[in-house]
Amino acid sequence: MSTLTTPIARHTPSAAIAVKKRPLPLIRHSLSLAKRSLIKTARTPEALIDVTLQPAIFLVIFVYIFGGAVAGDTHTYLQFLLPGILAQTIAQGSISIGVNLNTDMEKGIFDRFKSLPIPRSAPLVGSVVGDVVRYVIVTVSTLLVGYLMGFRIMTNPLSALAGCLLAVLFALCLSWVSVFVGMKVRTSGAVQGIMFLIVLPLSFASNVFVPAATLPSWMQHVVAWNPLTHLVASVRGLFLGTPMGDSVYWTLAWCVGLVAVFMPLAMRAYRKKV
Repeated sequence: MSTLTTPIARHTPSAAIAVKKRPLPLIRHSLSLAKRSLIKTARTPEALIDVTLQPAIFLVIFVYIFGGAVAGDTHTYLQFLLPGILAQTIAQGSISIGVNLNTDMEKGIFDRFKSLPIPRSAPLVGSVVGDVVRYVIVTVSTLLVGYLMGFRIMTNPLSALAGCLLAVLFALCLSWVSVFVGMKVRTSGAVQGIMFLIVLPLSFASNVFVPAATLPSWMQHVVAWNPLTHLVASVRGLFLGTPMGDSVYWTLAWCVGLVAVFMPLAMRAYRKKV
């Protein structure tokens, strides 16, 4: 009797599933959902307007209208402004992920994900990973337009690459704020409004457009704690060789803090919603 049941037990469906199960399911399923996000972006290229045309428009407007008044000539202001525009645009680019996730929730797509045998957090992690393409595009488009206007990197290719990677890393970490907002509010329009109220003051109360020393003394204290200030100072230093101080370390600290605070909050809000 035992000789007949032993081979059958070895070929039960549960045993076969256990053999075929791959390690690290969160990473595997997150990458699959990131691929879905990339396919969705490829099919709707108009959704990339904010990361392609917006940096060009900002550079042209601020350099040729305000450059002479702020820096005395447009070339000097372009060298100063481009790292700031890159930081501002890449931060604004993180708004779309919260809008898209909220829209998917409204359409019931996450209800389908809930029925699949995947980790509950995989849809959010996959969306954030897939959004990295947007941040790479905004970095490339900003530098390309800047070079056509006369911007030049004054350090070396490795330092420039480090500045680009730091900006993309910051955007990925900041996107968890947008994901959290997208999970908490009821409409995609509300997500966009709330995130603009967060990102826009960060952009102007910083060293993006003018040196922090030219601002009122009370605002300088706000600017000193602004994460965009540290990101811009880091990118300027890596692109132009200007003094950075400990801005890179502060930027990395902000990245860790944003993920440590808003990723668990976003996951918790997502689990409550689905």
